Amino acid sequence: MSTLYPDVKVAPPGPNAQAIIDLDRRYSSPSYIKEYPLVMDHGEGPWVYDVDGNRFLDFMAGIAVASTGHAHPQVVRAIQEAAGRFLHICGTDFYYDSFAQLCARLASYLPEMGPKKVFLTNSGTEAVEGALKLARHHTRRQYVVAFKGGFHGRSYGAISLNSSKVAQRAFFGPLLPGVIHIPYASASNETAYNPARVLEQDWFVSHVDPREVAAIFVEPILGEGGYIVPPTSFLQNLRELCDKHGILLIFDEVQSGIGRTGKMFAAEHFGVMPDILLSAKGIASGMPLGAIIARERVMTWPRGSHGSTYGGNPLCCAAALATLDVVEGLLENVRTTGEHLQQGLRVLQARHPILADVRGVGLMVGGEFLHPKTREPASAYVADLEQLAFQRGLLLLSCGKSTIRFAPPLVVGKHEVDVMLRVLGECLSVLDEKHQTRAEAPLEGKL
Repeated sequence: MSTLYPDVKVAPPGPNAQAIIDLDRRYSSPSYIKEYPLVMDHGEGPWVYDVDGNRFLDFMAGIAVASTGHAHPQVVRAIQEAAGRFLHICGTDFYYDSFAQLCARLASYLPEMGPKKVFLTNSGTEAVEGALKLARHHTRRQYVVAFKGGFHGRSYGAISLNSSKVAQRAFFGPLLPGVIHIPYASASNETAYNPARVLEQDWFVSHVDPREVAAIFVEPILGEGGYIVPPTSFLQNLRELCDKHGILLIFDEVQSGIGRTGKMFAAEHFGVMPDILLSAKGIASGMPLGAIIARERVMTWPRGSHGSTYGGNPLCCAAALATLDVVEGLLENVRTTGEHLQQGLRVLQARHPILADVRGVGLMVGGEFLHPKTREPASAYVADLEQLAFQRGLLLLSCGKSTIRFAPPLVVGKHEVDVMLRVLGECLSVLDEKHQTRAEAPLEGKL
């Protein structure tokens, strides 16, 4: 059982970190975000060590990717053994056991979907792109529906589906035509807003014939858009609409899948099955891998119509098989630890009114910060919180307009959650003091 705590010996960035940052800034693309000056040296479980010897508690898991923690011995061993045999042969053109075993393993989940076929990619974005192609090819239709606040990746088809941040789309047009965006649903607007009804009574009457709509892309739990858990009726209504009009329902579970919610996939919480499910991020503990998991009757594209040189690389397949073994044994921990996390956050919420909402499932939890009086997003406060937490040895990331995501490696336990809550509470107290004189005005400035 872990008894470690954050340990910041040298205020980051220390001298070793700064030298690497200077080199990076000189030669790397200016498009990289670089949230804060973390220069990683190594990691173990939910702990990250930088090049100056500082130890950080990781509650963002490399953007919800390090599902089994950092350098899980079972995953590392699988990669090492695979590397000792061969690094590449191309799964599009040839066969190897780990590729076939992984496809079979992924197809075994969600039996309610029926028989399935799997295509392996290098990333979640590539899975989205492939699903766009598959949906149009299978249905012979052109239009697709996506949701405001959604994030699906950075390539052209993916950013055409995005409606999260304008910076992801600005000056890259023209984008993919035929994409319809409608608002996402949340528990707060369940009775007033039914996206399926909006499509049926507005879009399908005045804008586009449903016989031309190939697919609806939806995150069953909104990720980058703010960690929003929709009402079950939202997905049920979409399923009914798709069945009525022969439209494919595609779940983007790149962030919510592979145990993140305490189930292997978030779809299980809602009892709604998609026609195509997309996975990546935590699927291989950080090795580059994604997957298109489709009903067998839907994956009808012919030989040579889609492929990938590196998708399903043997090292990635080995990592994924080991990851799935580990994650299957962590699901109960994810559920109980997630409940403890939310309970602790609600205690902080009672002490700090700017923490307006705590929501999520398992270890996919969001804390939304709003100005107590205006109820406007406290974006600058969240930016300050991210930086202050880092300086105190806690790794956090934001999403949406003013939400902190709590998405640690799935191996965290009560100790790590309690440590995180203690550091977070200290940070909130500092920031409340810092900003209290501007409580009625938009918060500005940085630490």
